[in-house]
Amino acid sequence: MIESMVSVYSEVSPWALLWLLLAAFIAGYIDTLVGGGGLITIPALLLAGIPPIQALGTNKLQACAGSGTATLTLILKGKLSFKQLRLGMVTAFIGALFGAVVVQYINAEVLAFVVPIVIVLIALYFLLVPKQRVGGGKPKVSVMTHRLTAVPTVGFYDGMFGPATGSFFVLAGVSLRGQGIVESSMVAKALNFASNIASLTVFIWYGQVVFVLGAMMMLGQFVGASIGARSLMKIDQEMLRFLVVGMCVTILVVWFVNR
Repeated sequence: MIESMVSVYSEVSPWALLWLLLAAFIAGYIDTLVGGGGLITIPALLLAGIPPIQALGTNKLQACAGSGTATLTLILKGKLSFKQLRLGMVTAFIGALFGAVVVQYINAEVLAFVVPIVIVLIALYFLLVPKQRVGGGKPKVSVMTHRLTAVPTVGFYDGMFGPATGSFFVLAGVSLRGQGIVESSMVAKALNFASNIASLTVFIWYGQVVFVLGAMMMLGQFVGASIGARSLMKIDQEMLRFLVVGMCVTILVVWFVNR
């Protein structure tokens, strides 16, 4: 296993390493704001010659750095409370853990049909929802219900598949908990960090992580996510709404191009 990882790493050129570092930086920034950073890092890893399954596993390693950095930054800035988040992080972790295990034994083509439809609905929701709703509204479900249903469901999806997980967490916070889109995006960082850790654990168990490349990309994620978290605290609600829509459209375009 270690020999195969070293072999893959040795075939990556210095220019490809710089490309992966830059891709991780950009992805860390974008993912902190609207999610979808994997659209940048996974193709970058594939272009660098990393086999698909190892690209997914390595992406989870470096993604943990981005979501973890954003979460820690927001907690230290007083924008998030770990005490209030811990139940959601636990259920997101459990959901992703099961999802990552299940995907090892099922045909993911079913999700390939369903996910684009869901992403379109997310884009339409944020495009058409009234401005005041994006800024916050009346909760439709309790915190406990949200943490025990929507959060592990999205976590399960992240472990099983992954694209647009951050947008799904944001949508759940806005539509079910009546959160403002900025607040929901902040909470989504912590939930996504937990689901990333769970997914990474499974990929490591199955030996699908190139640690050398992942560790290097973590540096780019750390810097990008740090800047992104500070931008998130200042960004306008309306601008963030259209960024979410833009990322959803981008996800769909990349999705169908690679089908």
